[in-house]
Amino acid sequence: MDGSLLGSVSVPLGVSRRLFCSLTPPSCPPFDTSRMSTAVIQPIDMVKVRLQLGDAGGPFGVASNMIKTQGFGSLYKGLSAGLLRQATYTTARLGIYNNLSQMAVEHNGGGVVPLWQKAACGLAAGGLGALVGTPADLCLLRMQADSSLPADQRRNYKGVGDALIRIVREEGIGGLFTGATPTVVRAMALNMGMLATNDQAKEMLVHVGLEKGSQGNVLGGAMLAGFAASACSLPFDYVKTQLQKMRPDANGKMPYTGAIDCAIKTLAEGGPFKFYTGFPTYLVRIAPHATLTLVFVAALPKWQANMGL
Repeated sequence: MDGSLLGSVSVPLGVSRRLFCSLTPPSCPPFDTSRMSTAVIQPIDMVKVRLQLGDAGGPFGVASNMIKTQGFGSLYKGLSAGLLRQATYTTARLGIYNNLSQMAVEHNGGGVVPLWQKAACGLAAGGLGALVGTPADLCLLRMQADSSLPADQRRNYKGVGDALIRIVREEGIGGLFTGATPTVVRAMALNMGMLATNDQAKEMLVHVGLEKGSQGNVLGGAMLAGFAASACSLPFDYVKTQLQKMRPDANGKMPYTGAIDCAIKTLAEGGPFKFYTGFPTYLVRIAPHATLTLVFVAALPKWQANMGL
């Protein structure tokens, strides 16, 4: 059955098959690229979360203290959940975006796709991908935040499998989607900034002399996209972190009733810049990850062609 995309882009009958392929981790390039990026960025993500949860001393101080008190491996706590998150969320969002953007190109007769359509493709891909990846994202955040809690409040998940099982057992299936709203909104903002900016930047770089598909064109577009993704998504990431790590008080009451309540209380207590707590660390975490992922995505088809795949 045909539908419509962005109000005017027709959806071909084969889109369901194409989107299904984009959600199949082992055979899709985005899974491999995101897995490589995650292995590099995981320690930075850990420090980012700890800063958002109130650890003092700056990024280097937090990292140094964690290594001193918990060992170097503490920086990689939650890596299994991080890899699962990338296998679901990143595979879905990049695969869906590639399909939606291709459909937009076809709708525009093979010509230039307007920026608003690129942004809309990024929003849709981010939101859908985040729904797929929310359970793994929740596990990752809780595993990273666990050691910052008092000993009697720690969950002590043994790994991502144990985390998923215990969340379902203790909180029900719905518990896997705790913080889903800010997670989805964050992903939509991040993807709009990352994917739309990447495409637009590469087109602009062609006009200043960097050949389409060249290393300079790909890297330049990816770096600009990484910064845009960071700036667009951090406020939503801050709210997501607060919601996913919260626990009820002695009376069984949660500190926040939802994303809007968290945002209002944060704004009242710390002002608008509170949402940008840890921005330098977040930029170092998001921008390289986005850059590496986009560069790997651009390069992988060439590698596959050279290997005859």
